[in-house]
Amino acid sequence: MEISVDRNVVEFKPGNAQETAAMELLWRVIVDCMRENKKLVPMGEYIPTKENLARFVIEGIPGGTTQWSALKAPADNTYYCSVCNKYMNVKKDSEIPKCCGRDMETMD
Repeated sequence: MEISVDRNVVEFKPGNAQETAAMELLWRVIVDCMRENKKLVPMGEYIPTKENLARFVIEGIPGGTTQWSALKAPADNTYYCSVCNKYMNVKKDSEIPKCCGRDMETMD
């Protein structure tokens, strides 16, 4: 996939048939000719030396259901996901939520 940025315009040019199919699917999800188009919003961080992956959420598309771990919160606290920055308030002795495949952490 070739990506070029010119001020406020970003172009994605698929490099093979699989990327073309993925781009076509993304286009169909985001573009709505009759109503408002959806927006891609960055999630978490992009640090290539840490993980060469950029993640975005599509605004207006509902996400999955919250998964819960077997661990219980020792006190009322706010928990956050260090990957996507989602946060939730959790009461003492409630299950700790999972997000992006791992347990959420307490905010210090």
